[in-house]
Amino acid sequence: MELTARNILRRHGLVMAFLLFLAVVALNAEAFLTPGNILDVLRQVSITGMMALGVTFVVLTGRLDLSVGSMLTLLTVIVVDQHNVAGPFPAIVMTILAGLAIGAVNGLLVGFAGLNALIVTLAMLSFLQGLVLFYSGGSNVNVANAQDTWFAVFGRGDFLGIPVPVILFLVGAVIAGLILQVTTFGRRIYGVGGNETASIFSGIDARRTVFWAYVISGFTTGVAAVIMGSRVMGAQNTIGQGYELTVLAGVILGGTSLLGGSGSIWRTVVGISMLGFIQNGLLLLGFPYYVQWLVTWAVIIIAVWIDLAAKRGRILA
Repeated sequence: MELTARNILRRHGLVMAFLLFLAVVALNAEAFLTPGNILDVLRQVSITGMMALGVTFVVLTGRLDLSVGSMLTLLTVIVVDQHNVAGPFPAIVMTILAGLAIGAVNGLLVGFAGLNALIVTLAMLSFLQGLVLFYSGGSNVNVANAQDTWFAVFGRGDFLGIPVPVILFLVGAVIAGLILQVTTFGRRIYGVGGNETASIFSGIDARRTVFWAYVISGFTTGVAAVIMGSRVMGAQNTIGQGYELTVLAGVILGGTSLLGGSGSIWRTVVGISMLGFIQNGLLLLGFPYYVQWLVTWAVIIIAVWIDLAAKRGRILA
């Protein structure tokens, strides 16, 4: 009985701690579990959530993508700037194409060139941040005539009382989940992450699979940039700074293994949502904003420890 209780605590300790946190915040902040606050939190996490959908594909292959924060910055600057130059629809198309191109470069370097994913994406993070400053000239950009454009619907709109960003996030999650669960490509993603050598001997092109995982990550970050630009109706040169850690923390918190081959889109949705409610709860309790980063650090460390312990057999599957 004691062993069973210990296993339950290890396997579900984070969820139990989260539920306890929800109870504590709800008792001390009446607004926490109100429909309005819940929708506000979901609206906020829709951006990181959309990015996390693509990063989940990458992590499932046993790789990392730490470039998504700077990618979000660059793509948000592009969509806002090109909105003023060419209009909203061309700006959205250019932003998505730019995201696909950046993802393809990461995929080529990691998948086909065989370079280390951590090094490649860290280098891309630095390169993209420099490219942002070059593109914008160091100046922030804002949507001109913000009251006269339909572009705001992606970040500020509502449909049947549900924020449009939340709808986009959930639709993206459904599509991504179906890709992983019912397609051959999804099975290849799990195969490469679970045992890349065995997958290659089984006829799977691991390099191509990794390449397309990064392309998907670039695409979802492009969609997130459209939502971000539409919500803020502008872009700063550091608007995506730190998002890579938040996204990765949400993916790990959801139970996707950093070693690859284990996890799912719905776990990522839950993980990102949990992180969003934790951050919101801390603010409602009066903690300074920087405490969120300390909590994010703790979440990453604890979740990675649990994941590695499970992989090594210290936690019963």
